[in-house]
Amino acid sequence: MPLHLCFLCHEYPPEPHGGVGSLVQSLARALVARGHEVTVLGISRTRPGIEDDQGVRVVRLPHARVRGTGFLVHGRRLRHALSERHREQPIDVVEGQELALAVLPRHRPYRTVIRMNGGHHFFATTLGDRPRPWRSWLERRSFRRADHLCAVSTYVGETTRSLLRLGDRHITVLPNAVDTELFRPGRGEGEPGRIAFAGTLCEKKGIRQLLEAFPAVLERHPEAQLDVAGRDWVDGDGSFRDRLEAGLDPATAAHVHFLGPVDHAELPEVLARASICAFPSHMEAMPLAWLEGLSVGRAVLAGDIGPAPEVIEDGVSGVLCDPYDPGSIAAALSDLLNDDDRRVALGRAGRRRAEREFSVDVLAGRNEAFFEHCVATPPEASSGTGPRA
Repeated sequence: MPLHLCFLCHEYPPEPHGGVGSLVQSLARALVARGHEVTVLGISRTRPGIEDDQGVRVVRLPHARVRGTGFLVHGRRLRHALSERHREQPIDVVEGQELALAVLPRHRPYRTVIRMNGGHHFFATTLGDRPRPWRSWLERRSFRRADHLCAVSTYVGETTRSLLRLGDRHITVLPNAVDTELFRPGRGEGEPGRIAFAGTLCEKKGIRQLLEAFPAVLERHPEAQLDVAGRDWVDGDGSFRDRLEAGLDPATAAHVHFLGPVDHAELPEVLARASICAFPSHMEAMPLAWLEGLSVGRAVLAGDIGPAPEVIEDGVSGVLCDPYDPGSIAAALSDLLNDDDRRVALGRAGRRRAEREFSVDVLAGRNEAFFEHCVATPPEASSGTGPRA
């Protein structure tokens, strides 16, 4: 039965986006190809309006002009847009991240879903911080408005269950999906000595420790090069990239190439050009960059944190290291650069795993079955047992 699905997403490409925006786009396009109607609603600072993306109706609403009014203004605009869209064509399911449903009314004519990608409580707690009261309240309010729950990994689902005291509410695990046609292995096995990092330039992605590890890598492999792709993180202390570059000695800096934000369509070339993809994150929910590294058939080095075992079989489809220890990162990278056969074998096993477990084609069907279950199950029964996709 064709459904009308609505995703609440403020970073749908080509808006500045990370893994969530890429995931929503891939999944939305795949669901349209399966015969469903898909609408994406979000707030945009730069390009408000309505557009079509391969059959996906994308509605970008204007950002609030007055600082501090976002919750009220954006909430009102999203509720109005949902009502208008529902009148045009009845919506079956509205899905958003952990905080997204906080702006919705208590009584709704459609089912609501939270897809856990790592919310405020999850990242604050797992990274050693305390949740902020306002965001904590919003997240709890959002979960109270969710009829059904899914999570991109068992780790994020069960950790969030504990933190928010969700009791026995059923959480369906639906891993992030990678476009294995777009992220394909390049010719050959990548440039010898070239390492690629992709992700937001911020502390939790482990890029600082990766750069601190790189001089030790260069001592053993003076030909090594590091490509750093991703948008800068700017906070109260200024640009994180500026701080990273300031910490590099000239000899190391000559081997590090900051590429800035890379368009999603161009990222496969960046990753496939390397012989190793390095993602020493301090915490993730289900990192799309790791899946993209697997999908391009390159050896993936990742942090041994949280959901890592759900993505990478250590020593089989990739290598895990201590992401807080530059020495551990350097040793793992050097070992991979030393052993061509092992590096190539890991990359090929990673590609097979991406195709088998994480491809859009495989996961679109599992998501479709989940949404059909959501529609068929009354909200008051949503905490019971559902299909374990």
